[in-house]
Amino acid sequence: MLYRALGKTGLNVSAFGLGIMRMPVTDPDDSKSLDFERGVEMIRYAIDHGVNYFDSAYVYHGGRSEELLGAALKDGYREKAIIATKLPASDVAKPEDMDTFLNTSLKRLGVDQIDVYLMHGLKVDKWPRLLGMGVRDFLDRAKADGRIKYAGFSYHDTFEFFKKTLADYDWDIAQIQLNYIDEHFQAGVEGMRYAAERGVGVIIMEPLKGGAIVKNTPEAARKIFDGAPVTRSLAEWAFRWVADHPEISVILSGSNDLPMLKDTIRILSESGPGCMSDSDRDIIRRVQQHYKDGIKVPCTGCEYCMPCPRGIPISMLFQYYNEACAMNMFERQKRRYNEHFTSRDRDGSVCVQCGQCEAKCPQDIPIIERLKEAHSALT
Repeated sequence: MLYRALGKTGLNVSAFGLGIMRMPVTDPDDSKSLDFERGVEMIRYAIDHGVNYFDSAYVYHGGRSEELLGAALKDGYREKAIIATKLPASDVAKPEDMDTFLNTSLKRLGVDQIDVYLMHGLKVDKWPRLLGMGVRDFLDRAKADGRIKYAGFSYHDTFEFFKKTLADYDWDIAQIQLNYIDEHFQAGVEGMRYAAERGVGVIIMEPLKGGAIVKNTPEAARKIFDGAPVTRSLAEWAFRWVADHPEISVILSGSNDLPMLKDTIRILSESGPGCMSDSDRDIIRRVQQHYKDGIKVPCTGCEYCMPCPRGIPISMLFQYYNEACAMNMFERQKRRYNEHFTSRDRDGSVCVQCGQCEAKCPQDIPIIERLKEAHSALT
């Protein structure tokens, strides 16, 4: 396994971090039905083969993810692992909830200290609310009393808000989504570099875009990869693209069976900065261009259209729509659209057609009409 420095923490972490979000279950319709026997086997196999970073969260598998990780780290394995888990930011209703959630995670994991404690899924509607409830004092206190060692956050919003969030606390770690399709989505490569330049350890999630890069790759893109002078799986192309960035500390990926885990360990034991040749990068650029050709709205995510008076995150909505079209992911994107937009009253239907966004768009996108189009397609 290859190892990298985790920002300013002084820790050396495995390039591959095992996500405990997609572990094997005994009932496919029940995320709480974790198969502890297989899960423990996989986590310990990963440790025995050099993986030392493990990412869980309070909410994964209905809370049982932390219990599984705690069970796997018994019998001397705790000393070989760096534990990361997350505060459920959306569920914090009052200041004391933060201590309650942290203490529950410690109990589930069966440990006295969590190495990396992250605020889960920060967005513009979550972080200011936590600030108002004293989250900075909570993190300082949890560090001082030894319940956590390092503090960070996982993130799903714009690059501009990412910079503000980084400035609001002395963070040790930032966890962002990045893959060769989402190069400029949310924090993106700009956020990766911005955080790394400030000594913040960068953790990457969704290197395979939740498996979509493997499962939903259009035939034309597959043919580009098939024509490469080297033979690699779609997963290996995606992992190597991420691993080629020296600013990254850990690449997270989940595995729901042992063969998948073994293959990921193999790939990320051989992939580091410089693992992509000029020819490899050209192939990725051609694939990226194929996806770009399939998009419906030429939005660059510059955010000049914001703020929307109705709170519609315009560029993110267009990103969901473009992905649905370019990757034939309509069913998945419809679910996500309902969860992140419709259920929060900020989807395309709430547009009042004020035209403020169109007046500021440097791409001259007819945003009002495209919002209607995207809303119709995603509902």
